[in-house]
Amino acid sequence: MSVEVERKFLCSEDTLKILEKIGVCIGQREFQDQYFDSPGFELTLRDIWLRKRKGCWELKCPISTGEPSEEQSLAAKLCTQYKEITNLPEIQQRVKKFIKGTRGDRDTETASLQEDELWLSQLNLVCFAEFTTVRRSFTLEEGVQIDLDQADFGYHVGEIEVLIPEGGDVHSAQEKIRNAAQKLGELIAFKLIMTLTSSTVVICDMMFS
Repeated sequence: MSVEVERKFLCSEDTLKILEKIGVCIGQREFQDQYFDSPGFELTLRDIWLRKRKGCWELKCPISTGEPSEEQSLAAKLCTQYKEITNLPEIQQRVKKFIKGTRGDRDTETASLQEDELWLSQLNLVCFAEFTTVRRSFTLEEGVQIDLDQADFGYHVGEIEVLIPEGGDVHSAQEKIRNAAQKLGELIAFKLIMTLTSSTVVICDMMFS
């Protein structure tokens, strides 16, 4: 299974112009995301993201790497690592570990053979965000991919990503991301903090240098 080492940043028209010069565009696509969690947001507060994209379920789980060394600290702080799971029975089993008060005693693997509504109801999961994204993707040298996303609510965000095998060289991936960021110029990195209410999702930026 691959691990995604990534760094998100705020992008602009200048970012696109630079990428069109130094990168290779590998396509543009549009997709719709639905994000799910319990009413108490037991997943997202752990930085775990359950979504349905183009009819397929995905679960992004953070990977703990411990404290970075002093030399690696800047690159490490700007990057995050996630394992992406796409097998539905495995997703259900992992989600069940974090959700309190699941409904019923039926095995989630049995529920996986039923409609989505059944296992979502059993785990008390509801859709709290739904939006459409247009993504343009570019590749740079050394296996670095850069995605520029525009959401239908006006939000623009970029992501530099390197895929490594589980247990692979994270530091090398972080350095590739750092080098790519330098080629793109000064970027404003951020983490998404989601302030959640019963009917809205407000996305705020935490800026840091």
